[in-house]
Amino acid sequence: MSTKELAEATKRMFLPFMQMKEFTEDPLILAEGDGIYVTDVDGRRFIDGISGIFTCNLGYRNERVIEAVKAQLDRLHFHLLMYSTNERALELTDLLCEITPPQFNTVHLVSGGSEATETAMKIARQYHRQTGQPGRYKIISRYWSYHGGTMGALAASGGAVRKGVYEPFPTGFVHIPPPFCYRCPFNLEYDECGIVCAEMLDEVIVGEGPETVAAFIAEPIIAAGDGFVCPPPEYFKIIREICDRHGVVMIMDEIITGFGRTGKMFASELFDVWPDILVMGKGMSGGYYPLAATMITDEIAGAFWGDTEEMVQFHAGHTFGGSPLAGAAGVAAIRELIEQDLPANAASVGGRMKKKLAALANKHEVIGQVTGEGLLLGIEYVRDRATHEPFPEDVAFAKQVDAACRKRGLITRPSSHVQIIAPPLILTDEQADEIVDTIDAAIQEVTTGMAKSNVGPAGKTGAASPADGAAG
Repeated sequence: MSTKELAEATKRMFLPFMQMKEFTEDPLILAEGDGIYVTDVDGRRFIDGISGIFTCNLGYRNERVIEAVKAQLDRLHFHLLMYSTNERALELTDLLCEITPPQFNTVHLVSGGSEATETAMKIARQYHRQTGQPGRYKIISRYWSYHGGTMGALAASGGAVRKGVYEPFPTGFVHIPPPFCYRCPFNLEYDECGIVCAEMLDEVIVGEGPETVAAFIAEPIIAAGDGFVCPPPEYFKIIREICDRHGVVMIMDEIITGFGRTGKMFASELFDVWPDILVMGKGMSGGYYPLAATMITDEIAGAFWGDTEEMVQFHAGHTFGGSPLAGAAGVAAIRELIEQDLPANAASVGGRMKKKLAALANKHEVIGQVTGEGLLLGIEYVRDRATHEPFPEDVAFAKQVDAACRKRGLITRPSSHVQIIAPPLILTDEQADEIVDTIDAAIQEVTTGMAKSNVGPAGKTGAASPADGAAG
């Protein structure tokens, strides 16, 4: 059936973060995927520039993973969740322990990122309770962060637009500013700032009372709808030391950044810092089956090991956690990443693409910065490059560029000011160049149109003046 024939059915859906009134007027209805491409029901082909949503690291139609899931489906599709485990879950657990540092030897398997981050925060609270510090319950996180859509994960997240409609949240969630050097919340310049964004964690822990703080949770790179943030290289080393000093459990949310996305198997390697609890998902199965996990160090795990009557076991679970089908997909996907050396490919091709995108700034003054690692890249668009002033919110410049890209067969992930590019890790140099050329043409189209309508970059012909309402 065609998009026109199926459009009416989309009116019966709620898609995440999508205004359905707008979507149903021109819905994107996908039918097939192959490599880095997806095809809609009308036969239009697009480069998937966001890997589904930072998930399809292996691209589409990976035969190894497909065959692994098919074979497992013929043997055992589910298991007795509260009474057993299964071969594939055990195989996956062993593999995860092989690819992480030696202190990680305990895995809790779940089916999605929100479940995994909620699990991490529950483990942190229960750990403190079982080690003689029951007053530690607060979770500190960062503004702009996104840790999932369930109520606890959303409470820890930092985006007002996403979470405001669901308030109030449970108590015990505290936020600090993100390490956003390009538009520093403290109006300081790196590297003379003393990395105050990291030191702020110490201030907040002391201010809240260390005896009340259970954990600090952070993404290595924030790639949420509010922005795109790569921290300074010293940032996580300072965070690690502060957490150790105050006995706070450090949680690293690698749902997006794990499994080769940043050029390393885990982004924690970029900063040479490992947490007490490591959260992973998305690319873990390449999107071929819902899968996520929470890994904990031996020190944390020890507090949960005891006799039944002690009641120190982890008191939570989810229906599809440890599914044999998920395990089969995860094992096959991770082995494919390793054997094809896709993290290295992400580093090489991503580095090439980042340089080419940065070079576009010589042509397009609306590009404020290009940031990111591997195949997780962000372009921040600005009205005035000298002052970093963004376009007015209602201009939604990045969304306009994304729309122009889509007309040319490329799907990206925009907020109002930031465009995120995160294609599958199988990307070639030639395909990366095609993405850059498409973005180049899209920016040109949008800036030309804006100049004609008198809403261009500051200081240019057809530009809006500050009095025209540019957002600060």
